[in-house]
Amino acid sequence: QVQLVESGGGSVQAGGSLRLSCTVSGYTYSSDCMGWFRQAPGKGREGVAIIYSRNGVNGIPHYTDSVKGRFTASQDIARNTLWLQMNSLKPEDTAMYYCAAASTTGNCAYFLTNAGAIYYWGQGAQVAVSS
Repeated sequence: QVQLVESGGGSVQAGGSLRLSCTVSGYTYSSDCMGWFRQAPGKGREGVAIIYSRNGVNGIPHYTDSVKGRFTASQDIARNTLWLQMNSLKPEDTAMYYCAAASTTGNCAYFLTNAGAIYYWGQGAQVAVSS
């Protein structure tokens, strides 16, 4: 069965950096979407970054506007690993961060605003940014 396991997270001051990692097993990357989402208290899950890959080839990430230029998502399909490098962190970035996987015949960007349609999730990693 499909399993995603996250590591990383922590507490930093504004302007600092954190790096999250996610390993995935039991899932085919071909024609798949892999990405990162976050959820602040009292809010729904927000798409952060999505990577669209085909035929086992590492894809190019797409980001929500609020993190562009600050966050970098990447993957190594051969190692079954996904990363999120977060730089210039702001207090509003404070949330639980989840890695996720889904498949679609359409555009992976759909999932950035439709987290409820995601099939598989990691356990989450807490990120806290103080001012």
